[in-house]
Amino acid sequence: MTTRPSRALPLLLAAGLAALGAAQAAPPAELAARYAAEAGQPAAAVRGEQFFNARHGREWSCASCHGAPPTQAGKHAATGKAIGPLAPAFNPERFTDAAKVEKWFRRNCKDVAARECTAGEKADILAWLMALKK
Repeated sequence: MTTRPSRALPLLLAAGLAALGAAQAAPPAELAARYAAEAGQPAAAVRGEQFFNARHGREWSCASCHGAPPTQAGKHAATGKAIGPLAPAFNPERFTDAAKVEKWFRRNCKDVAARECTAGEKADILAWLMALKK
């Protein structure tokens, strides 16, 4: 007796891979909503702008490298490396990969605030960055 491969298996694999990709890709508004839900409070662009421009007791603020406002290319304060615009309206590739967003929030918050940012702070920052329009 010969067995025929199931036609459902390739479809299930394709659906699984698509779902995996979708889990990583997320528009900035969706990420902000996730952070706000985790924080248990709505995001506030005003708080996001304040956090972005404050020094938090350290040498740098977010604006030190990303600019104020972050609508044009910035430059890393220590290395001089070019940084593309942070605001999504000025750089549509920003905040589209959830894993990258987490990686950069973790790294940059430790540089700026000497700790990881809270979910509320992330939601606020994203709310403010999404409010910046051309």
